[in-house]
Amino acid sequence: MKLVLVFLLAAIPICCYASSSNCRAMDDVVAQITNSSVSVAEFQRVIKSYAPLPYDKKALGEVKQCFLDQSEETLANYRVMMNAIYDSEDCPQTS
Repeated sequence: MKLVLVFLLAAIPICCYASSSNCRAMDDVVAQITNSSVSVAEFQRVIKSYAPLPYDKKALGEVKQCFLDQSEETLANYRVMMNAIYDSEDCPQTS
């Protein structure tokens, strides 16, 4: 499970092209995954159009559970990291 989380975090810089000012769907998924009041089932309903296959749904459910297992401080730090990636020089922003 830790390996899945590592791969997810490694893929985030690639996703910066869908930055916070350009991709509402990406922002919504990040907000949902870091919201500890959103259950795995609710999260799976939110991302069902992005992960229609059963094994995709299961894998993303496990990723969400990883986030649910974290403290609020860790989730806040994750949000800070995402903002730092979005605001970095290496993450081009288009107007």
